[in-house]
Amino acid sequence: MATTTYLSNPDVIIATVNLRDQCTSAVLTQTVEALESTAFGDVARFMSPGLQNNELTLTLYMSYAANETYASLAALVGTQVTVIVSPQAPSTPGTYSATNPGFTLTGTYLESLPVINATMGELSTIDITFTGGAYTVDVS
Repeated sequence: MATTTYLSNPDVIIATVNLRDQCTSAVLTQTVEALESTAFGDVARFMSPGLQNNELTLTLYMSYAANETYASLAALVGTQVTVIVSPQAPSTPGTYSATNPGFTLTGTYLESLPVINATMGELSTIDITFTGGAYTVDVS
């Protein structure tokens, strides 16, 4: 049984631009690839940690206004950036805690950007994925 819960309102900072007001979903997956370290005579396969291969997928409302989704992301396609995601916006920007950690991907890569995803009568959203980058957690 869950002892604590929270109402998510992810804070998303991409290359210093806060897109929290456009974000409807954030999924950050920490991955450390397995390297086989089995030796002759072992009776089972053994694994050791390899490189990080992290991934962050964001669902954002699409907006073409200045300083919004498209304007903020278009120039970042094909580049490495720093992205910070936290479960909720900290009361003081850049200040995180054990109950609201700041998860950072440094040097993460944005490969593609859907420039339009339109359906008649619906709010337009896009999904973007950042891959790679060094994963750290700020709880201070």
